[in-house]
Amino acid sequence: MRTVFFDIDTQIDFLFPAGALYAPGAEKIVGTVAKLNHHAAKHRIPVVSTMDAHSENDPEFHDWPHHCVVDTMGQQKPASTLLEKRVIVPNSLCAPYLTLNDQILLEKQTFSALSNLNFALLLDHFAAERYVVYGVVTEVCVKFAAFGLLETGKRVEIVTDAVCALNEENGAKTLAEFTAMGGHLTHAGMIYA
Repeated sequence: MRTVFFDIDTQIDFLFPAGALYAPGAEKIVGTVAKLNHHAAKHRIPVVSTMDAHSENDPEFHDWPHHCVVDTMGQQKPASTLLEKRVIVPNSLCAPYLTLNDQILLEKQTFSALSNLNFALLLDHFAAERYVVYGVVTEVCVKFAAFGLLETGKRVEIVTDAVCALNEENGAKTLAEFTAMGGHLTHAGMIYA
């Protein structure tokens, strides 16, 4: 079954206590995210790693603290989650060079990975039957990605031990809603098996 992994917004500003928009406990999933990404590379499974890429005056900052501003430390991904062969795909129409890369760093300026103008092109290119989703935060960016991927009619799984919520109750509600819509919950051990 053709599979694509979606590593959602695992960036320093979200993952670590010093980050601008830290999700409490998120640092605990970094090792699992790294293992999932490297497992994918080993098994030739593409990894789409979304990244907030905000400008200094991004409209999103009316509702949220400044975070993941382009070229800041907070916008970066932990080195352990990066794969050797990777390419950055900006949020502008382009023909991304995908064939020799294990990891696509997909930039976005909103909650939804689907907002990147190249998102549909990526889905068409990979022609996957299964999407595996993990990252931060469960009730916001992970939700938008997973729910958007459900609309493809393909199998979508959220890796429950590789996500972290800003609010545990809202995170649990998101997972319940996801399964009610036909999504599947899994854990990293099932992926590695």
